[in-house]
Order: sequence, then structure tokens, then C-alpha cells
Amino acid sequence: MQPQNIFDNEFFFQGYKKLRENPNSANILEEKPAIFSLLPELTGKKVLDLGCGYGENCNLFSIMGANKVVGIDVSSKMLAIANDENSGDNIFYENMCMENIFSINEKFDVVVSSLAIHYVQDFNNLVSNVNSLLNDNGIFVFSQEHPLTTAPKNGASWFKNADGRITHYKLTDYAISGKRTVSWIVDGITKYHRTFSGIINSLIDAGFTIEKMLEPVPTKEILERDTSSAKNLHKPNFLVIRARKK
Repeated sequence: MQPQNIFDNEFFFQGYKKLRENPNSANILEEKPAIFSLLPELTGKKVLDLGCGYGENCNLFSIMGANKVVGIDVSSKMLAIANDENSGDNIFYENMCMENIFSINEKFDVVVSSLAIHYVQDFNNLVSNVNSLLNDNGIFVFSQEHPLTTAPKNGASWFKNADGRITHYKLTDYAISGKRTVSWIVDGITKYHRTFSGIINSLIDAGFTIEKMLEPVPTKEILERDTSSAKNLHKPNFLVIRARKK
């Protein structure tokens, strides 16, 4: 089945671009520091970036000493920016969906994916393919929307008190894994919910050892600057995992 490619929808693309350019976004303040904290030493390594988007992480991997970086993404609009803004002699971009990485004919030391895996329907198949692409003792680091975020079938929402202050999160449907259709910039965004145990057991069954998990939340400095981010202490935005090929 061909995966959804909402990122080549012009209206969605422009809205997403504005979100990612916001220096106070949760992606920049919470997710990015977390995923980079779990990366191994990259000097001399070959790195594959799944769902590379604009390629900014690919460029950083190169700066960090990677010998070769391959970024794949289903969106031609994303890759056009990647090639324009984050190119390099050792950086290679390919228009490919994550479901087709089995066709890549080389091995990597590190596979990374930032906030893309929750768009993939068959997680078991994906992590099996990632394992096959890694050298022995290779590292897989990925982030995704937190399972508590993906759980509600009608999208994430919050309880508020009479004065509009958020008091707690509305958690529903957690144990029901599968497709979710939500509104985010536009209607009809397809994502996939998986429980914590489903994620971890799939990685173990594919031949990985789980080395570390993070659920980043706002720091004291972020909370002082943006009090609205305090809601993320009730429910983190992201789950970040580092796993090693056995």
C-alpha cells in the first residue's frame, strides 16, 4: 500500500514549514536535544536518516564526522529544500518511502529517524528492515509522537477548568492499536498508534537490545519562558528510543 504523502500538499507544506521554523517549537526545544543526546560517536560512520525532511539533521550528522549520510523521504518538496539548503559531498538524498528501505543495497552503522515512524503502518516490518540494514552492533535511534498522544481516536485533547487552565489530559483508546485519522494543519492526516509494549516487543523480536528511552519534557528555563508548556508535564510530546543490533 502506498503511504500517505501529505507533505507534498502545498497548503499543508506551508503550514508545516511555519511550525518547524518556530524557534520555540517543541521539536526544537524538546525532541531534537533528546534524539541527539542518544546518538553514538559518528566520526567515520555511515548514517541513514529515515524521513529526513529538510535534511537539517543529515547536514549535522556530516558536521559531526559521519563519513557518508543517506537521507530518504517520501516528499519531493522536502527533498528539494534538503538539496538546496543541506547538501554536501558526502550527503545523498533519495525520494523513497520508509516501507521500501528493503531495496537499499548497503549497510550502515547508524540509522536515525526523527518524528516519522508514527506514519508507518507496519512497524514490525520497518524495524526488521532497519535491523537488516545495520552492521553488527549498529545503532537505531528514533523519535515518534508519544503513544499517549497517538492513542485517542479523535486526536489529542485536554481538560480545562472554568478559567481555561489545562488541568489534565484526556486519555482514551490507548489499548486499541492501529490507524488514526486526525486533523493537524489539514484534515485527514493518517498516523498509527502503538502501545509501549507493542513498540518495545517489536524491537526485541526484530533483534534489537533496548539501550535507553527518553520522554523529554520542558526544562525549568522553558517553563519560565512559556508557561503554557507546563501541560507537557502531564503528557510528554515525544518518545525517543536507542536500540542496538545484537
